[in-house]
This record gives sequence, structure tokens and C-alpha cells, in this order.
Amino acid sequence: MSNRINKKQTILMPLLLLISSLTLLGCTGESGEEETAASSTENENTITLAWPRDIGELNPHIYNPSQLFSVSMVYEPLVSYQDGGELKPHLAESWEISEDGKEYVFNLRQDVKFSDGTSFNSEIVKKNFDAILKDVDLHSWLGFIPLIDQTEVLDEYTFKLTLLEPYYPTIQELAVVRPVRFLGEAGFPEDNDTSKGVAKPVGTGPWVLDEYKVDEFATFTRNESYWGELPDVEKIKVKVIPDAETNVLAFEKGELDLIYGEGVINLDSFRQLESTGSFETSISEPVATRQIVMNTNRELLSDIKVRQALHYGFNKEAMVDGVTSGLEEKADYILPTNMPYTSNVDVTAVNYDSEKAEQLLNEAGWNLPEGKDIREKDGKPLEIELMYNSAESIQKTMAETLQSEWAAIGVKLNIVGVELTTQVERFKDNEFDINFFSNYGAPYDPHTFVNIVATEGFGFYQAISSYPNKDELLEQIAKVKQTTDENERQELYSAILGSLQEQGAIVPISYIKKIAVYQKDVSNFTFPANRDEHPFTGISIE
Repeated sequence: MSNRINKKQTILMPLLLLISSLTLLGCTGESGEEETAASSTENENTITLAWPRDIGELNPHIYNPSQLFSVSMVYEPLVSYQDGGELKPHLAESWEISEDGKEYVFNLRQDVKFSDGTSFNSEIVKKNFDAILKDVDLHSWLGFIPLIDQTEVLDEYTFKLTLLEPYYPTIQELAVVRPVRFLGEAGFPEDNDTSKGVAKPVGTGPWVLDEYKVDEFATFTRNESYWGELPDVEKIKVKVIPDAETNVLAFEKGELDLIYGEGVINLDSFRQLESTGSFETSISEPVATRQIVMNTNRELLSDIKVRQALHYGFNKEAMVDGVTSGLEEKADYILPTNMPYTSNVDVTAVNYDSEKAEQLLNEAGWNLPEGKDIREKDGKPLEIELMYNSAESIQKTMAETLQSEWAAIGVKLNIVGVELTTQVERFKDNEFDINFFSNYGAPYDPHTFVNIVATEGFGFYQAISSYPNKDELLEQIAKVKQTTDENERQELYSAILGSLQEQGAIVPISYIKKIAVYQKDVSNFTFPANRDEHPFTGISIE
């Protein structure tokens, strides 16, 4: 199948689409109290948890409202993303990449069946790819999708993918939860257009959707014919409980076995449950970095000394510890160092130093007139606006903290809370001074993060507009995606990430982590390396 790339096409989907896929905010619906009887109290081999949203139709080829964790329970990838960024065979036993980096040949597993008993083979792999490629624009946020030139069935268990140009993150992007996961033949609608929906959720994964009531609950049963390691528990029940406090109360009453994810309960509730000693708790390794992004297209922020002063001018460690109850930790790097190519970035850590901040502002010509609280330059006050998501309490509290601390060095910070959609649009349209942001995490980064930095019409592109080495940075970002040399790739990432941070427009704040709270009879809980995957692989209940 041929699919020629439009060179003007953006390589990323609109930011809102991905953010809304990752966030748990803005949920609707009511919990199904009458379904409590189906909890683990009546079935000892069932894990029951709550989720703020309905699981959706479980369509592996499109995005909201289908929830990432539930999609990953039913559908599987060719390649899986493991700890440290290691990419391992999954539905593909192995693969070969041509020397020019354009051709990928996948040797598929021959012992895999879909949950309805039909075979997984090259034909169904091609059918899934072809369905995805009918709407390239929707999926072009994954860099390899618009580069696909041909999909070919070489034999029953050998599938070939040909790109228009080399793109090293291809294998990594094949590990994401959607859209490149595989629907069985019976799941395709009559016209094979899965963008409009699926006939039924038929996958190769360890779980099968058994019972489902919209906005109330979903029950998944173990796929007894699963080709891989069979789960220990027989059922996973997901109750829809949008309210975080109701979630906690249900857990304390024993109606839930597990609370898991990002934003499902507030951090104070997590610490309170932890402090009782009655439950088990876990905190993941960093999954992303919370950042503030300064727009150097603004005259005031185009001066690196001003940007550096703002970084020195607040106590990051105290703020993060206080706002997140110690759950998150202060970040010294713009990407967590547990992601590929991020551990060798050489940057100078910035520690709180108000005197240094004031010195830099003085050197930049921003002086504090006698009897005034705000610095001035050429008669203009040092006044900046920080935009935050009004629905996210952590952003709001951090914004208020920055406002207070920067006031102490003579900077007036106006904080503006807006809805998520407004925040995203203003960021993309260059209508901001400073904005909160977080990177996408595994398996998307670091390549997705540097891709958006280089994407014109995106907030980061404006944020680095005054960097003296902007052209060099953009060349390095273009090169790193195409290089087939591992050592060169590492050197390029170290240079790119180091330069982005040293120039001061992207300030790392804290490392975001997932939380889990579970009953004492739940064991072997582990966080998946892939931020979006389900956590039920090895979990068991006594």
C-alpha cells in the first residue's frame, strides 16, 4: 500500500489529543453502587478497581474515549517497551532493519490466536496497518506513520514495512498503546473503516471484555487461550467512579482492591491511606517531568539572564516537597534520566539562590527603584504572566508559590487559570509568557519531545526563538531521527537536551510519578515500564 507523505504535514497530532489521552481530568458519569456484589469479596480471584471514566468502545485504532489501560488489556503490539527503554519482541518474535533504515521485516509468532480462536498472521497485520493508514493525518503525531510507503505480506508469518526515509524511532513507536495494535477479523466493521468504530473488541491480549455497562462498570475475564504467561487472577472489574473522594471511601470500605494511576486521588489522600498502615502502597519511578516553558519570543524573556534569574529565584525543592506532599521530587533535568538517551546529558543543576537571581536581573538592566517592589527597565515594570490549567490543583499551587517567591526578587507574576483546551491553544498560538507543560513519557520520549520542540506552530518552537543556536538545534533534531549510528544518536541527544536546558527556556520542576494503593491481600503489583500499559500482568490476590 502506498502512502506518500505531505511535506507540510505536521509530524504530531494536536497536543490536546495526546494530553486528553493521558489525563484523568474532566471525567463524567456515576458509579454503579448496585454492582458492589460483584466485587472481590464474592470472587476471591477478582481484582476490583475504580476509574474516573468509562472504558470506551475499546477501539485500538482511535483515541478518546477508549482508555489506554483497558485497550492494552485486550490488544497487543509487535514490540513491547521494557524498563530502561529496552524494546523486546512481543507479537513479533524478531525483526530485521535494512542498512539504510527504511525496510523493517517482522517475523511473527506462529502460536498466537485472537480471543475468538482465529489466527494472528501477516494478513491481519497488514489489514490493521491499512485501516490506520486510511487516516494518516489523525495518526501523524507518530512520526513513522506518515513515512510509511508500503505494507507487504511476504508469507503467512512474515510482514514487511517500508518507509520513505529512515526514522530510527519506528520500533519504539510500535510499542505505544494506540493506534498500532491488532484487531481480529471479527472486530472489523463491514467497510473495514475502524475510524467509525469496531464490531467487537477482539484482540490477542491476556484479557477479554466480558460484561459492560456504560458509565457504570466493565468486567474483563482471563483469556484462557492466551499465548503468553496466563495472569494469576481470573477477573478484573473496573467500576466507574469519577469523584476521587468517593473512590477513597469505596476503597476504605473494602469495595475496591486497588487504586492506581495519575490523578485518580489527590496526594493528601494517598499519604493519609499510606499513614494508616492498613494498606500497601507503591510509587513508580519518574514517568514524566513537570516543566515551565518560557516564551523567548517575548522581549522580556528573550534575555537569558532574566530566564536564569527566574530559575535561581525560587526554592524548587521546598515547593515540590510542599505541594506534592513529598510524592514528586525536584527535577534537575528536562527529561527523566530513566528514559533512553537521557542519562548522559551534561547540564549545570540550578539551586535556589535569591542573591544570584537579583544579581542577574541587575546585570540585565532590571533595577529596583527606591520605594518600589517591582523592578523596572526603561520605565517598564518587570511583569510576566504564567498560564496554568485551572482544573489541576498542583499547577495552581505551584503558580501561587512562584508568584510569591518571584515577588521577593522584584518580579510581578500574574497567574491566569484557564481550561485545558484554552491552555493548549494559547500555547500553540504563541499567546503566552510562561506555561506549564509535561513531557509524554515512555515509550514516546525522548524523540517525541524533541520533535515538538522543532515543530513550527507549536509552543516550544516559539519558546526557543531567541536561542543563538536555534538553527543548529533544529538541524540536530532532524538528524537524530534519521541516524542509524547508535553512538552518534546518543551524542546528538546529549547535545540537544543539554542545550535546550542550558539556554533556560525550559525549566524542569519535578518528576511526575504514578501511585498505587492496594489491599493487604493483593501481591506482586508492579508498575509497567510503558506509561500507558495496564498493571495487571503479574498481580495476584490471596
